[in-house]
Amino acid sequence: MNEILERGVEEIIEKDHLQGRLERGDKLRVKLGIDPTAKDLHLGHTVVLRKLRQFQDAGHQAVFIIGDFTALIGDPSGRSDLRPVLTPEQIKENLKNYLKEAGKVIDLKKAEVRYNSEWLGSQGPEFIMELASKFTVARMLERDDFQKRIKNDQDVGVLEIMYPILQGYDSVAVKADVELGGTDQKFNLLMGRKVQKRYGQSEQDIITMPLIEGLDGVNKMSKSLGNYVGLSDEPEDMFGKIMSTPDDLMVKYYTLLTDVSENEIEKLRQDRLNPSLAKKPPKQWKEELAREITKMYHGEKEADKAMEEFEKVFSKGELPEDIQEFSGEGKSILDFIADNNLAESRSETKRLLEQKAIKINSMVVTDWGQLLSKGDIVQVGPRKFAKVK
Repeated sequence: MNEILERGVEEIIEKDHLQGRLERGDKLRVKLGIDPTAKDLHLGHTVVLRKLRQFQDAGHQAVFIIGDFTALIGDPSGRSDLRPVLTPEQIKENLKNYLKEAGKVIDLKKAEVRYNSEWLGSQGPEFIMELASKFTVARMLERDDFQKRIKNDQDVGVLEIMYPILQGYDSVAVKADVELGGTDQKFNLLMGRKVQKRYGQSEQDIITMPLIEGLDGVNKMSKSLGNYVGLSDEPEDMFGKIMSTPDDLMVKYYTLLTDVSENEIEKLRQDRLNPSLAKKPPKQWKEELAREITKMYHGEKEADKAMEEFEKVFSKGELPEDIQEFSGEGKSILDFIADNNLAESRSETKRLLEQKAIKINSMVVTDWGQLLSKGDIVQVGPRKFAKVK
């Protein structure tokens, strides 16, 4: 119980109430909702998924909600502008990997998996009007995200105002006892309590968890910022990305993303505080972190292989053993990377060029029109290599 209530937890509302229920042995319905606004889940999502798994392992009912209806609106949490509206087709495409990737963390066979279009998309306009009538615009505009936009003379969409109410109704629909979320979700989670109260249900308890910074060490891990580690990343990419994170993130990553004991994490804290007396150098701590996370999602064999490959390429300066070959003689570097899916998009390729993260034969490329020759070795970021044929 202590691990559920303490490890990686930012805040609990109401802690005494939740602790009492756990001590009595109540079987709780624990809700976690994720909107499919991008194609893949990343390590940032696993912080809350891992907490849901802890509840599962303790015998509680995990309720995993995929927000296929609320994704049509887009969560305004943490946004400084209007979120682009997704089409049903885009949401359907994004959904393809969600359950498979979530199943790497939670036990889907024991989880109750729901889509909020079941209740939000199947009722007519009368339901929406009845739900909206229970809340005021003034109360909805109290959230910090909206206040900042209003002060900066930026738009707040009517649909965005509705989002927390609709997400809150999810808690009514599944009769949630507990809801999990990141710290940026606090307003939405509290709204769930209010919606439940309006519908005569007991108010859910809330557990919020920290957001993790991405590979840049500054911004929240996000696919749109390109600073993420995806659950579908290849083992070598996953290992290499984690090795590229700033040393200051190691304690947080160990705590939120692994099952490494608190005693071991405390040793890391002491090493970080007293480098001259450190038992392990930062590189070793990070290698162990990268191996641990890669093992969790790809297995021990693949993790060891990724570690060996990383050591060979980055510590010894050698090229990887298996470099894929692609036709590209006479092509521009931009076309070569885009045509062979070495980056997610042409705009991503341009961003990598600006960051001096693309090389030809170990030389940094600054001109995306540069032409390739047969035998050139193209490096995209720290981990992807391709040979021109």
